[in-house]
Amino acid sequence: MKTIVQIKNVTKKIGKKVIIDDLTFDVRSGEVFGFLGPNGAGKTTTIKMLLGLMSITKGEMYIDGINVEKDFEKAIAKVGGIIENPDLYKYLTGYQNLLHYFRMYPDIKKERIDEVIKIVGLEKTIHNKIKTYSLGMRQRLGIAQALLNSPKLLVLDEPTNGLDPAGIHELRNHLRTLAREENVAVIVSSHLLSEMELMCDRVGILQNGKLVRIQDMKEMLEDEVDSVIALTVTPIETAKAYLESLSNKYKPKINDKEIEIKENIEKVPELVEKLVSQGIKIYGVHKVQQSLESKFLEMTGGNEIA
Repeated sequence: MKTIVQIKNVTKKIGKKVIIDDLTFDVRSGEVFGFLGPNGAGKTTTIKMLLGLMSITKGEMYIDGINVEKDFEKAIAKVGGIIENPDLYKYLTGYQNLLHYFRMYPDIKKERIDEVIKIVGLEKTIHNKIKTYSLGMRQRLGIAQALLNSPKLLVLDEPTNGLDPAGIHELRNHLRTLAREENVAVIVSSHLLSEMELMCDRVGILQNGKLVRIQDMKEMLEDEVDSVIALTVTPIETAKAYLESLSNKYKPKINDKEIEIKENIEKVPELVEKLVSQGIKIYGVHKVQQSLESKFLEMTGGNEIA
């Protein structure tokens, strides 16, 4: 996959305060990249610098190999974006809205309007007025609008705001299909961790302006170094006390009829033998699939996401 976004050693200061501290990462074509972080972590500041809405104190940003600061117009011509809800003319039809934005681009053929309508699945309602559209339909039209110039990069800041579960599901599927079939790099910033988990191929987590971690979503959730292991045992209180005596890292927690601990999955058989040697009966052992939310809270010390 081709690298579309390159952020190299970017720092942003406002006065003496460091907002972004030596940030480096990239985003590739055909992937949905999730941008996460607690309140004030610097997500919006990073997006604003990437889109030329805020100056860079130090470092460089590239879109499809073009320096954002040195050749802004050429770089931004390769970008489509929606910040929260798209701005649309409600008294016009969906098609008339797209036609209006089409006229702002000098080098696009009119056939592109029909192409983006098909991409977002609005063929049946495109000639209805916007005031009759659901919020989900408006979001899809906003994406169609952002795709008119065949961008290499699509940036969506809180795209699921105000959507009901069906609308969120619909938007998620469209974004994944768009990235895969149109080979567009998609950056999504959202506070809905459960949706980011289902939507994104990779995530980058910011805290206090620094990149805490950037990782493939599947690898992050299946990380075996810090697995949560659930054991169905009896007597449960005896097992809990014994586990606490073995290691401080276990931090055993009783969850209904199970005890949950943290342990490398390779060491579980040895642990089971120790429990059995203490007369503790084992009825079941399984790895608990951690959510993005639990991983996020671990990495950021429990801070809220914005």
